[in-house]
Formats: sequence, C-alpha cells, structure tokens
Amino acid sequence: MTKVKVCGLMESRHVKTAVEAGVDAIGFVFAPSRRRVTVDQAIELARLIPPDVLKIGVFVDASADEIKRVYEGVPLDYIQYHGNESQDFIEKIGLPSIKVLSVYSKEDIKRAEKYEVDFLLFDTPGKEFKGGSGETFDWHLLEDAGVPLNKLILAGGLNPGNVSDAIRLVKPYMVDVSSGVEIDNRKDDDLIRAFVHAVKIGRDE
Repeated sequence: MTKVKVCGLMESRHVKTAVEAGVDAIGFVFAPSRRRVTVDQAIELARLIPPDVLKIGVFVDASADEIKRVYEGVPLDYIQYHGNESQDFIEKIGLPSIKVLSVYSKEDIKRAEKYEVDFLLFDTPGKEFKGGSGETFDWHLLEDAGVPLNKLILAGGLNPGNVSDAIRLVKPYMVDVSSGVEIDNRKDDDLIRAFVHAVKIGRDE
C-alpha cells in the first residue's frame, strides 16, 4: 500500500486538509525555498498533526546542531537530507533519515548504494533552489535498479493526474508531492484531496 506525503506546507488550513484527506506524512522545508518555514511556524503547524502522521523536516547541507535543534524542537520524525550530505555525516547525526537523490540518469540511482538510510527519495533536480523542479524524470530508470521498494520514495512532478500511473509502474513505498498540489505557488485544498484520492486509487488497482 503506497503511502503519501505532502511537502512544503506552510498554512494551517492546508495541514488540516492533508490530515483529513488521509496523508501519511507532512513535510516542512527548513532550507532556502519559497516554501521555507521557521521553527516556530513548524511547531504551531505540528500541533495540528496527529501522532500517526509523520512530520518530516527538509534540510540542505545544514549543520548538525541546526538539524538536531529543529528535530527536537518541532519535534520531527524524520530528517530529509536534500543536499550533498555524506553517509558519514548522516550516521553522525544518528536520526531517522531520508536521503534525496536527484535523477538525471541510471548512474544517479546507483549512487543510492552509498547510503545506509531509512528511505531513499528519488526526485528531479531542482532549478532555482535545491529540491524538486516540479517535473518528472524517466520512471523506467528505477526498473531493475536494485533499490528496495520498501525504502523507495518517489517524487518529481507528481500530480493528481499522473500519480496513479507512477504507482503502478514504480510501486514505491511512498509518493511525495509539493508543486503538484499548488495553484499560483500556493497549496490548494482541492488538489491535495484529489492527489490523496488518486494515490488510493493507484494503490488499490
């Protein structure tokens, strides 16, 4: 059963909508981004999230002190490493971890072998900021790539119209959406609901 994460939430109404729609995880961005939130904002939003929904913090090459401070302060369930963090650095942090790999080719997927983390998230390379671009990559690159499906999170250009196809092809543990549920750079309640519904359809087929 593919799980669903909505990332880059900044407003209480959208957090409530995501929870009510049945998401499994919500992501807060603490790195440079138009979706960036402060720790205080994340603390307030986290109060709206029930214990069975994961709270994931997105960081890009942040210091160990910052990561630990935010993890404990919000609190978070997982750290999503979206920069050039090494396996050694992630090990030293010692917190539940998701490593993001930007995919241009099959070689990028092979880089996953370097990491011993809880989950591997495959995304399209970012443009203005580190992070996703809102565009898809060739999902067929993940076929026979040797990535354990129970550790695979798929992101990059997913939306209510294509996520069911992505689930059928890739069979990921979780799908991750941000810009695919936005209108004019702001999360949209109807799109959040539609995305979660499409995930449920895709995983039930």
